[in-house]
Amino acid sequence: MAQMLDERTREPAADEAVRAVIAGLASHFGDRLATGRAIREQHANTVTWLANEAPDAVVFAESAEDVQIVVRACAKAGVPVIAFGTGSSLEGQVNAPLGGISIDLSRMNRVLSVHPEDLDCVVEPGVTRKQLNDHLRDAGLFFPIDPGADASLGGMASTRASGTNAVRYGTMKDNVIALTAVLANGEIITTARRARKSAAGYDLTRLFVGAEGTLGIITSLTLKLSGIPEAISAGVCAFPTIRAACDAVILTIQSGLPVARIELLDEVQVKACNAYSKLNLAEQPTLFVEFHGTEASVHEQAERFGEIARDFGGGEFAWATRPEDRSKLWQARHDAYWACLPLKPGAKALATDVCVPLSRLADCVDETKRDIEEMGMIAPIVGHVGDGNFHTVTLVDMNDAQDVAKAKSFISRMIHRALAMGGTATGEHGVGQGKRNYMEAEHGTATLDAMRAIKAALDPQGIMNPGKILP
Repeated sequence: MAQMLDERTREPAADEAVRAVIAGLASHFGDRLATGRAIREQHANTVTWLANEAPDAVVFAESAEDVQIVVRACAKAGVPVIAFGTGSSLEGQVNAPLGGISIDLSRMNRVLSVHPEDLDCVVEPGVTRKQLNDHLRDAGLFFPIDPGADASLGGMASTRASGTNAVRYGTMKDNVIALTAVLANGEIITTARRARKSAAGYDLTRLFVGAEGTLGIITSLTLKLSGIPEAISAGVCAFPTIRAACDAVILTIQSGLPVARIELLDEVQVKACNAYSKLNLAEQPTLFVEFHGTEASVHEQAERFGEIARDFGGGEFAWATRPEDRSKLWQARHDAYWACLPLKPGAKALATDVCVPLSRLADCVDETKRDIEEMGMIAPIVGHVGDGNFHTVTLVDMNDAQDVAKAKSFISRMIHRALAMGGTATGEHGVGQGKRNYMEAEHGTATLDAMRAIKAALDPQGIMNPGKILP
């Protein structure tokens, strides 16, 4: 077996190999290969606090065959390959710590087929969720996974994304039926057929969903679709404490109420959203909720939720009945990250997430909130709390070593707290570089060894997005 790439300073021979690969690819791709510094840095981490580690070159692929050409050239020379969608991932998934070639998939943006009668479609990985939903609107269908950013569907699958609708519609692992991918040896595999269920062999689809490009590069996806609801109702409700809001969420889900979205914003995040998105909400812990269904069912669900909210001290609902009002409300929720930045001018936002069993949600959020206050930090809390997933956006002065150390300590405490409660280090952001060091605490040595064995079998040289997931 070939020696796997290690994270270390590259040897001169490695630089020579990269130059040879770039020269060979340039002769094939022409101006679809770029080596300019600005473009290379745009294809590394740009969103969060993690350092930008740029690739040596970027190839703009337009087909699965293009991806194969790049991968085969890199495999022959032992050069890393990193897939790139829109660059919105939050844990450094697109960084190139060992250099190599970034394959930009944004031009592979065709909707290949839609099967309304089967409620599915086939798309290339560069199609974004908004593009797909625009394409589907006239058919009365939509793709429900909504992580906020207009991410590429290939990237959403690779990071096992979810978002505000996950409590009703599930995450990417529940909505990818099949996919094709280029392996480290340049071969293309198809993981499944379009049938909604199968008992035929290993579930390779879910192996690649969440693999962050470490096992292969996705070149097409078969996705599950849903019908656009007949009626949608959304609203906000403020609570006296963050625990009261969480307890209302827990009872809502345990009662079987089919809420479509239920999002938590603490009072700091509400203040930020008011200023950034021109809202006028009470600066208290607040739930944003939405119901999907028929006119009658939506009305009944909203009434029942109002009763639950009042049991925990919730105030009167402010309902957004017009589509434009709902859009403004949810756009404010999606802009929460950007809304936080003015709270500490000049700071970087260290966004992270954890997920716990629903019964432990109130405990985990409450203890995290107490940590933030006792450590004197600005770290708004926001979350997709219907499935126990919440986020903090810790604002950090990266020029202040003490501030950085305090923030890292806080996040470590938050993750270990979630693990102690039976949760996970990441509900939807993925592992990348930022969460690698928590994988052993979450999974244990034997499980990690099994993951490494899979990685070694499919990528013996370790060229596929090295430095991610596995510590």
